Amino acid sequence: MLFIEFKEKMFDLGCFSNNQVFLWKPGFKRANFVRWSKKGYIIKLRNGFYSFPEYFNVTGFDLYIANCIYTPSYISLHYALNFYGIIPEGISQITSLSSLKTTRFENEFGTFTYQTIRPELMFGYEERKFGKWVIKFASLEKAIIDLFYLYPFYNNKFEIEELRFDRDMLKVDINKLHKYVEIFENKALEKRIKLMIEVYDL
Repeated sequence: MLFIEFKEKMFDLGCFSNNQVFLWKPGFKRANFVRWSKKGYIIKLRNGFYSFPEYFNVTGFDLYIANCIYTPSYISLHYALNFYGIIPEGISQITSLSSLKTTRFENEFGTFTYQTIRPELMFGYEERKFGKWVIKFASLEKAIIDLFYLYPFYNNKFEIEELRFDRDMLKVDINKLHKYVEIFENKALEKRIKLMIEVYDL
C-alpha cells in the first residue's frame, strides 16, 4: 500500500499500535512496518507501537507516549515531582506506575520506565492537558505517596532530607495526603509520610 494513505489514516493518532492498523486494513503487510521504519517514515516506540518523526519536539508528546505504549499507566514518582517543582534535579526519563510488570523502554523520543503497583492502588491521578494531548498524571500528593511506598529506604530524617524537597513549592493538601495513605493500609508507609510531614514542617 502507499505510505501516504497510511499516514493520512494514522497520523492524527500520534501513537498507534499494529493492532489498530490491522483493524483498519486486515490485509496490511507487517513488512511495511520494518521497511518504513528503516526509511525513517515512522518511528518504532516499542514492539507493536509506532509514531511519526514529525512529532519530535511537539509539546507533551513524550508524555503521551508514556501513557500510550504501556497501559494502564500514569506518570508519577520523580518525573511528576520534578514537574511540580518539588525536586531540583533534572529528570532524564519519564517515570510511570502501572498494574503490569515493571519494565523500561527506550526509543528516539526518550526513556520510559514503569514500576508495578497493585491495581487497587492505581488512583490519585488526573487528566492533564499538555499541548493537544491529555495525559494521566499523578497529583502532587499521590506522587509523594508513590515515592515513599516504592522507595521504603526513605524511612529516617537523614534520607528524607536528602530528597531536598523545595519547601516553597511543597504546597500539599494534607487532608488528601492522609486520605490517600489510609487507602494503602500500610503502617510503615504511614510512618514515613508522617516523618516527611515533620521534616518539611507541613
